[in-house]
Amino acid sequence: LNRVKTLEDDMMETSFNRCLSTIDLTLLGIGGMVGSGLYVLTGTVAKEIAGPAVIVSFIIAGFASLLAALCYAEFGARVPKTGSAYMFTYVSVGEIWAFLIGWNVLLEYMIGGAAVARAWSGYLDSIFNHKIKNFTETHVGTWQVPFLAHYPDFLAAAILLVATAFISFGAKVSSWLNHVFSAISMGVILFILVMGFILAQPKNWSAQEGGFAPYGLSGIMAGTATCFYAFVGFDVIAASSEEARNPQRAVPRAIAFSLGLATGAYVLVSVVLTLMVPWHTLDPDSALADAFYRRGYAWAGFLVAAGSICAMNTVLLSNLFSLPRIVYAMAEDGLFFRVFSRVHPRTQVPVVGIVVFGLLMALLALVFDLEALVQFLSIGTLLAYTFVAASIIVLRFQQQKVDVPAPVAGGRPSPEPHEGPSTGQLKAAFEPYLEFLSDFYPGEVVTVAVVTLMVSAICLCSILVFGNTHLHLPTWSYSLLLVLFSLGFLLSLLLIWAHEQQRGTQTFQIPLVPLSPALSIVLNIYLMLKLSYMTWLRFAVWLLLGLLVYFGYGIWHSKE
Repeated sequence: LNRVKTLEDDMMETSFNRCLSTIDLTLLGIGGMVGSGLYVLTGTVAKEIAGPAVIVSFIIAGFASLLAALCYAEFGARVPKTGSAYMFTYVSVGEIWAFLIGWNVLLEYMIGGAAVARAWSGYLDSIFNHKIKNFTETHVGTWQVPFLAHYPDFLAAAILLVATAFISFGAKVSSWLNHVFSAISMGVILFILVMGFILAQPKNWSAQEGGFAPYGLSGIMAGTATCFYAFVGFDVIAASSEEARNPQRAVPRAIAFSLGLATGAYVLVSVVLTLMVPWHTLDPDSALADAFYRRGYAWAGFLVAAGSICAMNTVLLSNLFSLPRIVYAMAEDGLFFRVFSRVHPRTQVPVVGIVVFGLLMALLALVFDLEALVQFLSIGTLLAYTFVAASIIVLRFQQQKVDVPAPVAGGRPSPEPHEGPSTGQLKAAFEPYLEFLSDFYPGEVVTVAVVTLMVSAICLCSILVFGNTHLHLPTWSYSLLLVLFSLGFLLSLLLIWAHEQQRGTQTFQIPLVPLSPALSIVLNIYLMLKLSYMTWLRFAVWLLLGLLVYFGYGIWHSKE
């Protein structure tokens, strides 16, 4: 269960076509992040969860994503193979964990694609005054089942099939299409900002409209958990690192640029939106277009709708782009059905995976309800982020031989200078105090410490989230438990820090290890516990399915 993947010596060799530049990757990332979220989420969160303080929610969510993104950047530069979180976990933590992460991310992308397709058709529908919906309801009929939509959405299914066709033409075509849509979308965002700041009325944040943060701090934090979903797209950059020309430089840069731009766009658009009309009158389904309509600029509303459709196209493309690549990585390692690892010789993309999962997404979009879908989205991502952050810590303190030699000019690993204790052993300064730890293998104590760190983080966050509400703890025990688990967390951190890290790799490295990955872990676990219990239920069912697949197929066919 805990076998780790051994990597080939030549990391750059691939059956894919290495054709994407830094700009292509950045635009893919922006396309994945700045999509329906900008047009749909901003309105929903502002109206129902946080009020105008949705701005603060986006800033916090952007920071939390940045921590996760830096972990991805370090890995993507070091292991320029496709498969993002799945691959990173497989290299450092172990097979079953990697499989479960991959399995979750897979569901994530499927649901993400389907949800965006539904939002897309809903937007188009609202431009034509719900004619499509009414036509479908009268001619096909409706049904009232929880989690299923009230009517089948043929338009959403169709757009997914068209997108699938385009994606299977190869990375260059997908990238070019993404550029076109991204350009239109960015133009529209700029227009929204300029136009919106002209129409802004500061009185919409005043006390008589409910003030800046009507739902208080808890509203802001709950908003953060939802807004976090808006930044999910950046792992498309890590998933496509096998198609980057120079992944060591391009991946970290593309991740940083795209996250910065996306956070900026989200924050500014939510400022504009809540200043244009009072937050409690927003229409959650198509907030921006509706705000312009209400201020008497009907044509602007039309433009916004057009831009949002382009933005949703980019999200669809990036979902359909990275999903088959993760499936390909799993199939290539033998953990998932072999048929998905076939790469088409001419287009150099995993065609079987693209077609099969495109059809599955179309089916999801046809019958499921958007709200039920989006609820399900965050948990897999947060889990993946948590594991990638843990993997960073484990990998930093591992001996070089297990590790990937950093590709240097000429393809030879750089020689390690051997001075003082080697990677993963106690630092010289701590040896007199912690000598009982020096008998273990290098890196062994660190792995144990990472596990205790995760456990104390889970306990700490559970107390924070459920302590006062579900568990009804008296104040003294609440404080005592908080102090205990915080101590456990800090001690594990110190224990990790007391060991030698790897030094002098050529590729990008996160600053402040183990602090920044640990912060990322705490934030992600906290946000996971904020999700509703139905999400956890569905998550458990999907996990069980995954375990069946793994024990039925993966464990026997694994290449390792």
